[in-house]
Amino acid sequence: MNNLPSNEDLRVFTVVARLASFVAAAEELRASTGYVSKRIRLLEESLGTKLLHRTTRSVTVTQEGERVFHWAQRVLDDVEQLLQETAITRAVPSGSLRISCSFGFGRRVVAPVLSQLALRYPKLQVRLEVFDRLVDVASEGVDLDVRVGDDIAQHLIARPLATNHRVLCAAPQYLALRGVPRSLAELSNHDCLIIKERDHPFGVWKMRSGEDERVVKVRGSLSTNHGEIAVQWAMDGRGIILRSLWDVAPLIERGLLQVVLPQWRQEANIWAVYPSRLTTSAKVRVCVEFLQEAFALGVPLASPAHPMIP
Repeated sequence: MNNLPSNEDLRVFTVVARLASFVAAAEELRASTGYVSKRIRLLEESLGTKLLHRTTRSVTVTQEGERVFHWAQRVLDDVEQLLQETAITRAVPSGSLRISCSFGFGRRVVAPVLSQLALRYPKLQVRLEVFDRLVDVASEGVDLDVRVGDDIAQHLIARPLATNHRVLCAAPQYLALRGVPRSLAELSNHDCLIIKERDHPFGVWKMRSGEDERVVKVRGSLSTNHGEIAVQWAMDGRGIILRSLWDVAPLIERGLLQVVLPQWRQEANIWAVYPSRLTTSAKVRVCVEFLQEAFALGVPLASPAHPMIP
């Protein structure tokens, strides 16, 4: 191989591979599709192999392309970390920072904090993406995942941001009509509002009371992949919900929802999760520290500026 691939070609390729689209990659890179095509062609010529299968409708990564994709990510991360470890760059973090989170928590809590982060570090290009599934930060090109829940793979780095747990609750009118459950077993006689969100197993609630742990299977006529919808259904009196305290605490205080079986809870603390390869990344470090600072100062998990219910 006479010519080494350029970092720019590798960067363009990783974006195309991740998005499986030349058009979407061009939009993210703020470049033309012609520029993206040219960089991919030059990279394929430099490496002497085909990286992508292209049709009029789709773009898929070849077997060799998969190997190059993971290799390119490591190379780009190493180069960026080298730059960030210099005194000047470390003092003023810069570059793109891709952050993921779940729908409701991302919109109402994380987004306002990142808005302030961008003000403090104007050279950072912050991109927040919300998902209804668990993100694989190690393979999806995500720098940082703000995650609610304690089930975190051991190969990932997790920094605590805030304590939190999920509680069982329902509207007073539902409990007046159907009665208040006195045990977890009685949940089988109730309509439960099931959320298929990120890493939550569908219709399976893992609960804890002190050292006692139980797993209950629940059912109901309404289910959704969006927590805010389920909360609204609960307020409408349609059933019992298991939801994070950060989400429902103000509604409980206002009497719109009522906690049931208060001795039972589900731990769901808030974490900043990122791949081990970014352990020394300055941009990730300042973001984690900023989030920790914001939560320590009492980030409004449901502030008047960002009300949970319209």
